[in-house]
Amino acid sequence: MGFITAPVWSDAVTEKPSARCRTRFVLPQARREAMRLQQRCSSRPTRSRALPVRASAAGSSAAGSSAPNVTPVEERRRRGLIQHKREAYWFYRFLSIVYDTVVNPFHWTVEMRDASLRQAGLEAGTGQSPEAFSVVDVGGGTGFCTEGVVKYVAPACVTLLDQSPHQMQVARRKPTLQGVKLVQGDAEALPFPTDTFDRYVSAGSIEYWPEPQRGVAEAYRVLKRGGMATIIGPVRATNPFSRFWCDLWMLFPTEAEYRQWFARAGFRDVQVSYIGPRAYKGIRQHGLIMGLTVTGTKPEAGEPKIHLGPIEEVLDSKRPMGLRERVVFAFRWLLGCIAGFYYFLLPFAIMLYAALFIRQPQTSRR
Repeated sequence: MGFITAPVWSDAVTEKPSARCRTRFVLPQARREAMRLQQRCSSRPTRSRALPVRASAAGSSAAGSSAPNVTPVEERRRRGLIQHKREAYWFYRFLSIVYDTVVNPFHWTVEMRDASLRQAGLEAGTGQSPEAFSVVDVGGGTGFCTEGVVKYVAPACVTLLDQSPHQMQVARRKPTLQGVKLVQGDAEALPFPTDTFDRYVSAGSIEYWPEPQRGVAEAYRVLKRGGMATIIGPVRATNPFSRFWCDLWMLFPTEAEYRQWFARAGFRDVQVSYIGPRAYKGIRQHGLIMGLTVTGTKPEAGEPKIHLGPIEEVLDSKRPMGLRERVVFAFRWLLGCIAGFYYFLLPFAIMLYAALFIRQPQTSRR
């Protein structure tokens, strides 16, 4: 089927790709980087200059406790200029106008979406009544991913949540999403009771979460026992130049970081699969806005296993800003737009290179 149908990776996979796969697919390169990151995290001492009120995997972040662990993602966020929630809010205020015509054809295709959702366990809801099966799409935006969800589940069973009213206005106008419940809210503080949904889906949202661990913990919390969470998101660039631009714009995690967040929240049976536009023919070193699909199962009812302190960043788009705050906001927002434009142009270069110099891989299974 091509690159889109890459197999699900698990900890039990031991088969090594051939030399041809290493040169053509760059996938093992990203996996090796993830393994090196895991080794560094386990061998290096944690830094004491941590962000305030943050929890480690082992316990609470209550006052007076020892300094919490600092993950590589947190260190990158402190060093970089990754957009905050308010900057992302206004970024999508304008991107929502062309999101379905700019992002989806080059970064997040129907084929990629359908491949990811096949891993989400949505077929269990086929033919179910709204009372029997429920799905929440967090960070659903214009509803592109939700349109894939309603192929399996009746719209009345589905809730779309996003922080951007402008994105949801686009979703509200789509005929296929009539009947879907639309909720404006924060992925890191979901406005739903514990043990509510059978399935949790989030595509293209985690890169804007200031605290990805909190968002994954919220996914765990709102799921029922036996429920499955599916997060589809970026994969970090191994090319230094592209990595610089992606860190100016949004968060591009590694596979190891995704696995860590799921494990700390309490998810079991965590599985990761690689996705990418077919036209890229396996090129991944520049990072992908949609590069990984991660799923996990909630083994028991109740709260997540990790205990986190107060939320660090709350979106308040209507709060007035002072002059200094406006200048900083405008500077960061503009840098994010420039970096985003780089990732708008990059797909054309990748597809042209792939078309000219890379033959279509003979098989996608290794």
